[in-house]
Amino acid sequence: MYQYHKWLRSFHAVARTGSFTLAAEYLCVGQPTVSEQVSSLEKQFSVELFHRRGRFIELSAAGRELYAITQGLFGQESEAVQLLQSFKQRKAGMLRLGAVSPPIAMSLTYQLMQRYPDIELETSFNTEGETLERLYNFDIDVAILALSEFDQRLNTQLYRSYPIIAVVRDDHPWASQEQVRVEEISGQRLVLRERASRTRQLVEEECHRRGVELDCAMQLNSREAIVHAIAQGIGIGFVSAVEYAQTPGTRPITFVDHPFHIDYYLCCLGIRRNRPMINELFDSNAQPDAPPP
Repeated sequence: MYQYHKWLRSFHAVARTGSFTLAAEYLCVGQPTVSEQVSSLEKQFSVELFHRRGRFIELSAAGRELYAITQGLFGQESEAVQLLQSFKQRKAGMLRLGAVSPPIAMSLTYQLMQRYPDIELETSFNTEGETLERLYNFDIDVAILALSEFDQRLNTQLYRSYPIIAVVRDDHPWASQEQVRVEEISGQRLVLRERASRTRQLVEEECHRRGVELDCAMQLNSREAIVHAIAQGIGIGFVSAVEYAQTPGTRPITFVDHPFHIDYYLCCLGIRRNRPMINELFDSNAQPDAPPP
């Protein structure tokens, strides 16, 4: 079984890094060793784990199934090493939080700092896809995400819900109004996030339902860039109410009856839900009337 562990370890490193060379660097061994161990695993069980096309490799169907298992196997091994390192550093523990939204994450980070003053706390920001990948790879412990789909590997819980608002330049006709109707979006030039943005998806879905056409003048991949584009008069944009930071030359605008809402979820791997610190974090932030996802 020890031999299998080494072979599986090399397979996992290649699957995770997407390269035999990077896997060798990750494991601090020679590339021939990694190649030999992966080949031994394939020969032993008569299975092709990677499709090889020159220097390019990708997981086969069997490889994807195996990787789903090794993520848990070696992720928990990594977690055990982190625990031992925290003992060496005389820390009470470590918690790594990942998110797409700094305002949401920093609120929870402050809460954790108050509750666990002796833990080592790390907070990182990436796209939703990158954050999920880090969660599956055990690179972070908990994530806050505005999910559009719910993976069965995850344990999810509603964390907060916020209205989505419009942001306009301060000389825009809407700037003198308290609220506007969704139908007034029609004919406006818009500055939108990339299509993978949950905020954009929710606005588009509701506008489509109401028959409101959208005119995207520019697509940008950050909230900050969108607000600056709005300040330059390129168009109007949309952000979660909690994410709007007062920017000279712009003004936030709410919609009548708040038709757009975005939900943020606490997420962790299901196999780690009962870890003491993660369990307490979920329990202390439970929404009493929140329906299950």
